[in-house]
Amino acid sequence: MLRDVLIQKGLSNREAEVAELVSKGLSNKEVANQLFVTEKTVKFHLTNIYKKMNVKSRAQLIVWCLPHLGFVETEVRAESNNQSATTAQAYNNNQTQTIPAGSATVAGATTLPGGGMNRNGNSDIGMGGI
Repeated sequence: MLRDVLIQKGLSNREAEVAELVSKGLSNKEVANQLFVTEKTVKFHLTNIYKKMNVKSRAQLIVWCLPHLGFVETEVRAESNNQSATTAQAYNNNQTQTIPAGSATVAGATTLPGGGMNRNGNSDIGMGGI
């Protein structure tokens, strides 16, 4: 898809390949390794691409290419999101709500087993029950 658009814009097949790989976030070295060429060759292609596409930088090239890359990925993401929502809904429908066991809080004070207040209003926990 993107490659066809780039070729229509006047890029050669190889330049379109380089632009597509750069748009996917690959570095010059990674593009060179994938296409079995040198980094210098990738830089040469990028210079030609910039001139033909009337862009000044790698970032501008990527921004130009993104809408053309996004069609397939957007459909896949939308489909993935629908599946996730369906799975979450099914999970929620099968869940039973439980209240976790723990200490009860009344008026901001926590009542612990065996604990109580002595005459001074202090807890006797930690004092050996004195």
